[in-house]
Amino acid sequence: MASSNSSSNPGASAAVPRLPVVVVGASAGGPPALARLLSSLPAAFPGCVTIVQHIRPDFPSRLPEVLSRGSALPVLEARGSLLVEPGSVYIAPPGRHLTISPQGRLTVRGGPPVNYVRPSVDVLFQSAAALGSRVIAVVLTGTGRDGAEGIRAVHRAGGLTIAQRPAACSGMPEAAIATGCVRMILPLEEIGPAIVEAAAALLSDDAA
Repeated sequence: MASSNSSSNPGASAAVPRLPVVVVGASAGGPPALARLLSSLPAAFPGCVTIVQHIRPDFPSRLPEVLSRGSALPVLEARGSLLVEPGSVYIAPPGRHLTISPQGRLTVRGGPPVNYVRPSVDVLFQSAAALGSRVIAVVLTGTGRDGAEGIRAVHRAGGLTIAQRPAACSGMPEAAIATGCVRMILPLEEIGPAIVEAAAALLSDDAA
C-alpha cells in the first residue's frame, strides 16, 4: 500500500523509475470512465497510476473514495511530495497541478492554470515524459484539448500513448489523436487490458 513516508527508504528512489508509470487525463465524463479503467487493473498490477481529472477547485473532491469502491488498487489523493509505489493510484487534488520527477517523486504544486485548468493534464504528462519508455499516457473523455501537448512529449520520449475512442466527450482524445502522436486508439473497455499488457512487456524487457 502506498505511503507518504516512502522517502524514508534510501533505496526507493533508485528503483522507482524502473516501474511502469501510467498517467491518465480526463475531464467531462471522466469519473465513470476512470472507474471502468481502474476496475480492469488487477491487484497485482506492477506499476503506479497517476490521474488528473478536471474538477472545480472550490468543490471538495470525493473522487478517491468513489474510485476506490471498484478498484483492486488503493486510490489516494496526492499530497505534498512523495515517491510513487507499485500497485497504487494517485489523483491530483482540486486546484493543484501534479508532476512526477525522473526519480518517481510526485509533487503537488500551485501555479497558473494551463489550458485554462488546474490541475492540467499537460503539466502531468510533460513532467512524466522524463521517464521515457516507462510511461504509458492515456487521454480519456473530456472537452477542450488539455493533454495534447503532453501526449506529444511522451511520444517523443519513447512512451506509449493511448486515446479513448469513442468517448462521451471527444474533445480531449480527438485533440490528442490529431497530433499524430497517439499509438493506440481504443474503446474504453480495451484500454485497461492494453495497459496491463504494456506494463508486463516493460518488466519482461528489464528481465531479458
